[in-house]
Amino acid sequence: MDWLFTFPQIDPAHLLSVKRFIDGSLKALTRSYGTAIEDFFYPLQRVLIFFEKMMTGAPWLVVIAVMAGFAWLASRRWQVAVGVIVTLAMIGLLGLWKDAMTTISLVFTATIFSIAIGIPLGIAMNRYSRVGKAMQAILDVMQTMPPFVYLIPVVMLLGIGRVPGFIAVVIYSVPPIIRLTDLGIRLVDKEVLEAADAFGCSSSQKLWKVQMPLAIPTIMAGINQTIMMALGMVVIASMIGVQGLGLNVLQAIANQYFTQGIFSGFAIVGIAIIFDRTSQAYGNRLQKHRGASHD
Repeated sequence: MDWLFTFPQIDPAHLLSVKRFIDGSLKALTRSYGTAIEDFFYPLQRVLIFFEKMMTGAPWLVVIAVMAGFAWLASRRWQVAVGVIVTLAMIGLLGLWKDAMTTISLVFTATIFSIAIGIPLGIAMNRYSRVGKAMQAILDVMQTMPPFVYLIPVVMLLGIGRVPGFIAVVIYSVPPIIRLTDLGIRLVDKEVLEAADAFGCSSSQKLWKVQMPLAIPTIMAGINQTIMMALGMVVIASMIGVQGLGLNVLQAIANQYFTQGIFSGFAIVGIAIIFDRTSQAYGNRLQKHRGASHD
């Protein structure tokens, strides 16, 4: 009866040989094509460096003014703009300005890439049922997988540094924009689609002139979630060389620097609130505009 209490296992020798084969194949791949892989991602590295230098090298007054201006344009509420100014001023007073700008540049770039990847995939997921089923399964795996797992393949292929951390952040944060793009298109009223068909709209015209404009509020909610997940991944990505506030938190944990960890954590929360309030306010404005146009 012992077999009832001991789960059968694969022969350890066979399992070890499979592990060695996979690990050896990956090591051989990186040795043979490591330079080619680095060259392929070199333009991405230059883009990341450009945005980082732009944020860290700009005068702090200009950065605060531009971000407050964007917040006001998105929300049309002076309270949101004032909140952005106060939050950024507090981050600067705590001596975390440069690290905060590095983090913002990473999150901003990751969000742009996630939007560029996620919206087309969301459209394909909606328009093609087989693609949709496959994407659904992939997204389920991506959203249930522990964040640390994302670091393993990129580190195996690219080592540590800015680019592998960025790729891990994008992979972790892209599922919400894909799902909510698909959802936004599916939530468009059938009566509106029937009216578009009655006016003789082609499939592409119906997508770009009817469905996508009406799905924008839902897509904005997906962008909001993407930004929040990117910020949540920043601390984990610091384990493979990503600079910024996440690295400060990691160092504080390793060295038991309580105040450094708390201040850096508050700075990350402040940045999250800035992005959250701005994107939510913009999405709410679009929702009101959509409701007014329907009326």
